[in-house]
Amino acid sequence: MSEVTPAVSWPRPYWQPGEEEAVLQFYVFGKFEPELLIPSPRYGSPGLPEGVEIQRFQNAVLRQWEGYPLNGALGQLIKEDTPAAYENARIAPEVLVVRGVLKDADTLDYLRDTLGVLAGMLDVGGTAILDPQILTLFDADHWRRHYLVKDGAPPRNHVLILRSGEEAADRSWIHTRGMRKFGRPDLSLHNVPEGDIDRAGVLCERLVELLSLGANFAAGQELEVDGLAEGLVARPGGSLDDPDFNNTHIAFHWPQ
Repeated sequence: MSEVTPAVSWPRPYWQPGEEEAVLQFYVFGKFEPELLIPSPRYGSPGLPEGVEIQRFQNAVLRQWEGYPLNGALGQLIKEDTPAAYENARIAPEVLVVRGVLKDADTLDYLRDTLGVLAGMLDVGGTAILDPQILTLFDADHWRRHYLVKDGAPPRNHVLILRSGEEAADRSWIHTRGMRKFGRPDLSLHNVPEGDIDRAGVLCERLVELLSLGANFAAGQELEVDGLAEGLVARPGGSLDDPDFNNTHIAFHWPQ
């Protein structure tokens, strides 16, 4: 890979100004030189965008923090899903915390620049990256495969799509996490029957792409879905402290 890759803009062709802000947060575990020189230009990034900062901690010190992400329910989930990466993160001497809040914008260049910095951190001592918004810890190789994609990883790679049970035994709840990276609400599809699970999953992926590229849904807006006799009606709601999303969300109710 060349030392400098030209920065290519990541446009949002469906952008409509939104009231919400984009939130980025990552934990990079590893061992780093005292002077942190991050080769982000290799990955088309001039450095962190304004509003995003790096804080450096000794892992043993950060572990005392009540919100330390390798403890509690999130830590247990990570340990079960990716035990080797969890152990590497647990024993890493240092943690670089990358976080910031940004105003809604008509490009995703802020995300491109931040991902380039994260990629550079893996080149100078990072061994694992935690994205708490999607409840996922990546080892270095997995992170590179997932995000270092020509012209940028697709929006789907930045978001977690989950399936949970509903009260009715034959119905499911399809929902997302991670859309705060784009300054957009997450998605919530209730009452999905077993036979429509795949259709709902594909719909979620399409809506993730639309929203991440700038679209918004108004309250009461109807969404037509192939194969459904009735449209789905958008119901924005929720709050940033909703534990199911850590974000606001748009709810759709699958027809009976």
